[in-house]
Amino acid sequence: MFGTSGIRGRVGETVTAATALDVGRAVGTETSRVVVGRDARTTGETLRDALIAGLRETGADVVDVGRVATPTVARAIAARSADAGVVVTASHNPAPDNGFKLWTPSGQAYPPARQEAVADRIRDERYDFAPWDGQGSLERWSGATDHHRSMVVDAGKRAATDDLSESDPLDACSIVVDVGNGTGGVTVDALRDLGAHVETLGARPDGRFPARPSEPTPENCETLAATVEAVDADLGIAHDGDADRMVAVTDGGAFVPGDQLLALFGRAVASAGDRVAAPVNTSLAVADALETHGVDLVYTPVGDVHVADRATEPDVAVGGEPSGAWIFPTETLCPDGPLAAVRLALLAATTPLSARLADLERYPIRRSTVETNRKAETMTAVRSLVTDAFTDVSTLDGVRAETDDGWFLLRASGTQPLIRITAEARDETAADRLLERATGLVEQALLTADDG
Repeated sequence: MFGTSGIRGRVGETVTAATALDVGRAVGTETSRVVVGRDARTTGETLRDALIAGLRETGADVVDVGRVATPTVARAIAARSADAGVVVTASHNPAPDNGFKLWTPSGQAYPPARQEAVADRIRDERYDFAPWDGQGSLERWSGATDHHRSMVVDAGKRAATDDLSESDPLDACSIVVDVGNGTGGVTVDALRDLGAHVETLGARPDGRFPARPSEPTPENCETLAATVEAVDADLGIAHDGDADRMVAVTDGGAFVPGDQLLALFGRAVASAGDRVAAPVNTSLAVADALETHGVDLVYTPVGDVHVADRATEPDVAVGGEPSGAWIFPTETLCPDGPLAAVRLALLAATTPLSARLADLERYPIRRSTVETNRKAETMTAVRSLVTDAFTDVSTLDGVRAETDDGWFLLRASGTQPLIRITAEARDETAADRLLERATGLVEQALLTADDG
């Protein structure tokens, strides 16, 4: 039921009002007070209403914070003395989709065990309904976005270096923010509060995402890149529909790969002896960049919930997914796009982003897929073959093998009948060779699975 980041799918098919009602009933059975919010999607109101009904009929009190960013809800849980938070959102998915993300008071997403407990309740219809005179209450809080903004601004002032103005550390910085018709407007306000000159794209929330698709890919950020270059801005920022993701464009109008952003944040936040948490499909270039600063990269399964879980460890200074989810554990365990935007703007305010990226390597990476309807059997055979053939192997999420030249990762797709293959090395020839070797192992595993 839960994917790598909550529940999501096509409305009317995977996600319905009945789904929302059941999620509310399951969460409400286990909690007493829940913060609820939604992104700008046109189906959000219907699903929110059903979600609230499910929560209240199991006796949970509800704080409805309205149409807000996902990290705004995560930040509001502790502020309103709640036990959990639920956001009606499909994040970066296209407009016809919607879904639900569940959060704990620390700002961390529900961990896998707790997600499974919710899914089990829904499958078994194990709900504790309240009596007629014990229904949960409903209150509205219109101050959630202002609360989030003030926390981001305060964090920005604390993170500002000594050579920046104490009150307006971004007063010399020009930034273009592509909100993408989502709920990331809090970024615009926070940057302006810190003194930045901000121009916007797609600032009006619209769940149809007319300005660009919700996912801030390099292709979808071409208008942002062109605008940054045209107005001679210092930085470009883009969010997805619920603003938990943040990606960037340099002062020269070049899209910044997520691996490079992770390396920048790691270098800026972590000290020698600290660690940075990232999923197993993170570029080797990040580990190399951090190693020069005495910082180790520690791997997690794919999904921001796993990164956040590792970020609870005391020596993890920052965590992130190259897709654009960044976690600063001293502030919150929720991927907070506005906070990440402010942290990046502070870096750009002292040294242009293009200059900061100049010494970061970019290694060739290769991707491929192999179709199979027997993913589980194939991955079992893959694990055996890879562990027999290689010394440095991790089965944390799929099978990842380290070699002298680079690494490769074999993972079963969570939604399609595919085995995904990723290979990276420090030169083109080695990357091609690793991809060929990895593909051969998958094909060999397919034969083993078929024979079984």
